[in-house]
Amino acid sequence: MIDLHNHSYYSDGVLSPSAVVRLAKESGCEVFALTDHDTTDGLAEAQQEADNQQIQLIHGVEVSAMWSNMTVHIVGLNIDKDNPTLQAGLKQHQDFRKLRAEKMARGLGGAGVIGALEKAKALAKTDMLTRTHFAQMLVQEGVCKDMKSVFRRFLTGKKPGGVGGKWAEFDEVIAWIKAAGGVAVLAHPLRYRMTNTKVQRMLSHLSNAGLDGVEVVTAHSTDEEITLMSKWADEVGLLHSCGSDYHGWHNQRVKIGALKDLPNADRVLWGEW
Repeated sequence: MIDLHNHSYYSDGVLSPSAVVRLAKESGCEVFALTDHDTTDGLAEAQQEADNQQIQLIHGVEVSAMWSNMTVHIVGLNIDKDNPTLQAGLKQHQDFRKLRAEKMARGLGGAGVIGALEKAKALAKTDMLTRTHFAQMLVQEGVCKDMKSVFRRFLTGKKPGGVGGKWAEFDEVIAWIKAAGGVAVLAHPLRYRMTNTKVQRMLSHLSNAGLDGVEVVTAHSTDEEITLMSKWADEVGLLHSCGSDYHGWHNQRVKIGALKDLPNADRVLWGEW
């Protein structure tokens, strides 16, 4: 069992890195990646626990990136977490996240959500505030009934808490991951609001910029989606990856390692590891 996309409380997950690793072991995972958003700070703790649990930990990070004026997520796997090029890029994103959180809180305040920044911080274990923290806070406060309605009403586009991305371009992010000796994988390709034609164009552009693979299987993939994604990946020469995108929030119903099989064992990303 292999799961190459998971989060701890160093970004927008609920559990500590060691607790996530223990859960992965209990779930039957043999190979597991910790891929927090724009930070590698949880990897040292995760590695220590992985050694205790005798589970293979893949060092990873999930990096936001711009493609065609849209935000996409690129996972770096098997990275050297101490690489200066990667860390300089991540620092740039961390600084923007702090600024974005303040802007989101101001926008929500204007819509009547008082103390949004402090309430979101209360849900976070570190100073990394993400949209997920604000979304969970709005659900907890009873402003919205679920995460989907939060994003629809508050956190996208020109809505009160919507703040445009100022992430690095996709080719720059891929270059950071490569500089750190890692492989670059497009996360959850069917989650972005795009037509099928646009998804295929994105895969082609990212592949030409050095992307290595794409998540063919995610926690929510249907059989039809897996078939489609493996076909599109093969057409542009991308390897196949899989990841649950586990965060641990009670309302997300995602389990580590609970993934369908990849259809083609010859195309798996980890074949060369």
